[in-house]
Formats: sequence, structure tokens, C-alpha cells
Amino acid sequence: MNNPENPRILLPPFDHESAIQKVRIAEDAWNTRNPELVSLAYTSDSVWRNRSEFLSGREAIVQFLTRKWLKELDYRLIKELWAFRDNRIAVRFAYEWHDDSGNWFRSYGNENWEFDEHGFMRWRIASINDLPIHQSGRKYHWILGRRPDDHPGLSNLNL
Repeated sequence: MNNPENPRILLPPFDHESAIQKVRIAEDAWNTRNPELVSLAYTSDSVWRNRSEFLSGREAIVQFLTRKWLKELDYRLIKELWAFRDNRIAVRFAYEWHDDSGNWFRSYGNENWEFDEHGFMRWRIASINDLPIHQSGRKYHWILGRRPDDHPGLSNLNL
């Protein structure tokens, strides 16, 4: 079970500002590419659909993200708020990465999130498509890690 004595920051119901903050916190965590850290934002029994893969629980999340970031090298992600209401947030995102052969991709998608009363995500549904790109077509050039505050977001990049 989740520890209500250590709740997440930014609890539902969300307003516009707290939803934007929640999205940026998630983006920052994913840009660490640290599966254990990322998994802590989810309930211990969180349910995911990621593309065509279904999983449940933090250990499954850690295993999934470990596999993901062994394949998706130099991963850089931008998330943007799409909609919110009460304890749910919808985001759109795009990330760039390359495989071990040096082929670059931009993966586009959207996620639907549902949070428990303690601010942990209990449900995540992600739909994602991969687009091969040339290295010269990349738009994300920051040093690996957190996206700099002055780096454009998805809308400003026309993504």
C-alpha cells in the first residue's frame, strides 16, 4: 500500500497551475532515466498500459523502465498539459532517442493519468508512435537530465 504519511506534493483535485506543475515534475523524473526514482510517483499497485504492454505494480514499472532505457539511448522528453479535472490529468509528449545502431527517433504520444488522494498515480494509459528522424532533424539538444527552463516546450517547437 502507499504511505499516506509521506504523500506526494500537489494533491488532487488539481487546478490549472498544480496540473502544470505535476506534469513538469513527471517530465523531470523521467528525464533522470532512473527507474527506481520514477516508480516512486506511482501507487504500489499502479496499473499501466504502455503501447500494447500491460503491467501492474512498482516492481513491474522498474523492470519496464529499465528495459526501455537500455533500448532508448540518450532519451530526452518533453511533456505538456493537455487537460485536467479533479484527480485526472491528460498530457501529450514527445521524446527523442536513438537505438544502439545510431538510428534516431521521435516518439509522440499522449497519456491519461489518474491519482489517488495522496497524489500517487494509480493509473497510466499511454499511446505512443515512433517516427524515424535524421540526427539533423533533432530538436532536443540539452545535456542529458532535466530540460532547461529556457528550452522551448512542445507547442513552441510546433510538435
